[in-house]
Amino acid sequence: MKLTEKELQRYSRHLVLKEFGREAQEKLRQASVLVVGAGGLGCPLLLYLTAAGTGKIGIADFDTVQESNLQRQVLFTTEDLGRNKAEAAAKRLLLLNPHVSFQVYPFRLAPANIAEVIAPYDVVVDGSDNFATRYLVNDACVVYEKPLVYGSILQYEGQLAVFNIPLPGNRRSANYRDLFPHPPASHEVPNCEEAGVLGVLPGTIGSLMANETIKLLTGTGKVLSDKLLLFDALTLEVNRIGIPKRHPAENIKILPDYDVICGTLKKPDMKEITVHELKAMQEAGEDFQLIDVREPHENELANLGGELIPMAEVPRNLHRIARNKKVVIHCRSGGRSGNIIQWLEKNHGFENLYNLKGGILAWAREIDPSMEVE
Repeated sequence: MKLTEKELQRYSRHLVLKEFGREAQEKLRQASVLVVGAGGLGCPLLLYLTAAGTGKIGIADFDTVQESNLQRQVLFTTEDLGRNKAEAAAKRLLLLNPHVSFQVYPFRLAPANIAEVIAPYDVVVDGSDNFATRYLVNDACVVYEKPLVYGSILQYEGQLAVFNIPLPGNRRSANYRDLFPHPPASHEVPNCEEAGVLGVLPGTIGSLMANETIKLLTGTGKVLSDKLLLFDALTLEVNRIGIPKRHPAENIKILPDYDVICGTLKKPDMKEITVHELKAMQEAGEDFQLIDVREPHENELANLGGELIPMAEVPRNLHRIARNKKVVIHCRSGGRSGNIIQWLEKNHGFENLYNLKGGILAWAREIDPSMEVE
């Protein structure tokens, strides 16, 4: 699809660039990017990807806007306090560029849902602020062969790299584990809340992340692969160091429980029911709501007769979720449904939600062995 007259006018400063031009702009328009984290790094990154005309942008962040965020998270205003960051960011960005489409993922990424989240995107950009998410995103990008743009900040220093780029011979460039093979213990590295961060630093690193992402999507210039850029805001010194291949991609085959490995999360209490309890509720004619948060093709293959609301569609369908009776939410194995329940309880005050333990796989295993589940 060709650029419209309005787009030609909007992106005119790109179009006159000799090494960019109309061809690169059209590539950018057809491209899709998933941004993990709408915080300090995500805000400038999202602003510049949106302004540049990236066709589709996914925003994954389960956190809410806090007063202390406003010192550096420039997408938000005081009116956004308490709102989910991904949702608030998408609303603001749409005002900047209505030619860009946005998909919001206002829940925690986890091994159970990340494959589904990253699948539609050409490039993943990690602006997260914790090691569990960094290792999860890196390993998922390796397993599912997605290029990854990485950035991190602390106090006055920032880092930038581009990982997992396709190379000749069915090879890939270095990934995050080549740089840091194993996560540090939870107490070894302070976070920004504990150590502080200069407000303009994420603007600098986030802008550089957007730069590398645009280069990846358009084939312009040379991306920062197999190298780590180090930036010091106090001295304006910039250094680049090579990243040795120490952790071959073929060694990354599964996605473990990163919160357990990194020691970053205590599992919150969550109400659950077993498949046998669900069957008993159905047979007794109990008044409850059953919701399936899998994708339509999964529901079509096998279902429990519940109402289909795919996980990514839940934020736009809150009105369909009952508050005056028990609501049982299920997915394939219990991971996606558990994540969305946590999000609904934290951000929308639900107190009547129950996760189906083991999901539809448990139903097929324990209740109906003839059921074929994907």
